[in-house]
Amino acid sequence: MASIQALRGMQDLLPERKRLFRMVEDAAREVFGSYGYEEIGLPILESTNLFKRTVGEATDIVEKEMYTFADRNDENITMRPEGTAGAVRLAEQHGLLFNQVQRLWYTGPMFRYERPQKGRYRQFEQIGVECFGMPGPDIDAELLLLTARLWKKLGIEATLEINSLGSNDARATYREVLVKFLNECKDQLDEDSQRRIDTNPMRVLDSKVPGTRELLKDVPLLVDYLDNESKAEFETLKGHLDDFDVPYVVNPFIVRGLDYYNKTVFEWTTDSLGAQGTICAGGRYDGLVEQVGGKPTPGVGFAMGLDRLALMLEHSTEAEARADIYIASMGDASRGRALRIGEMVRTALPEMKTVVHCGAGKLKAQFKKADAQSARVALILGEDEVANDQVGVKYLRQDTEQTTVKTAELISHLQRFFTA
Repeated sequence: MASIQALRGMQDLLPERKRLFRMVEDAAREVFGSYGYEEIGLPILESTNLFKRTVGEATDIVEKEMYTFADRNDENITMRPEGTAGAVRLAEQHGLLFNQVQRLWYTGPMFRYERPQKGRYRQFEQIGVECFGMPGPDIDAELLLLTARLWKKLGIEATLEINSLGSNDARATYREVLVKFLNECKDQLDEDSQRRIDTNPMRVLDSKVPGTRELLKDVPLLVDYLDNESKAEFETLKGHLDDFDVPYVVNPFIVRGLDYYNKTVFEWTTDSLGAQGTICAGGRYDGLVEQVGGKPTPGVGFAMGLDRLALMLEHSTEAEARADIYIASMGDASRGRALRIGEMVRTALPEMKTVVHCGAGKLKAQFKKADAQSARVALILGEDEVANDQVGVKYLRQDTEQTTVKTAELISHLQRFFTA
């Protein structure tokens, strides 16, 4: 009988990789908290209409990538392909938006049916940040400063690319100019770009097909059609970044793949991941709350991919010790005693990782397991130790002679050792 494998594009997170995810999440939680951001939790399942209404029916996500099905009540449901729409729905449903300012963040899996490749999966992990009620470019700048601080904390090098999409009216004017240009060279565009001319022409600017990119060298640019308000806000944002010495590149081809963006958009990119070079992306979405049924509310946010960040970190971090203290035992009586000693140590030293050897095995083999888990100390319980109410202490990472201590003195002995 053939063994059952994980579904294509669905990744198993082994301990080493999960540790990297947790490291990023812990760093984000600390940095976001220092800026006053609060964590929320979003459902994995949402009404399909939420994404059709907000993400855009002509986007690749809605057209080709969503995991959508009818439940037992024939309600059309989608496994979330991104977090912003759900965060807006949550904030509107629970009354967090009207006349209020919110700084929120979340983490968890997203789902898109696309071709799996390195750093891109059909189930992937994201951290998202969403801010509501703040219209000016100062909150845009705060998000970029916050992200730059997170990269510094993680030891990640990334390039910031920014652009402005302007107002809805400015984009509508530009769209007419863009469609005219694209139609003139339609036969030379790739198939996806030809299809997008009628559905989502600005996405053509984001094409990665070499032939199409060559044609786009002469394309009219949105920056030449921006409204005055968007121009002023974009200049203010650049000024804030200059004030804090955050380097950036203005990239007029950043348009983002979702319909709800306006004004500022940005991406943090790296050249260390090949084609999957974007590790964080976002921008303003001032009309999105209205699309969900709420009152006009400015919004801005971003999402970063844990899968790609983990790829950047896996060769730059030291292996984490799986144990600080390993408790070895010999004989049936000592195994029960080992469990009791383990509980005693965890109660007194909760910051230490304490692993109790379970099952039979020679002491030499148990010491090998302790060493493999990078334990600094092995506690030894045999018949003599149990009979004399003692514990053997073997030092695994330094040249110190093994010793024996009374059980009642074990905790103070370990405290002195680990604080020395």
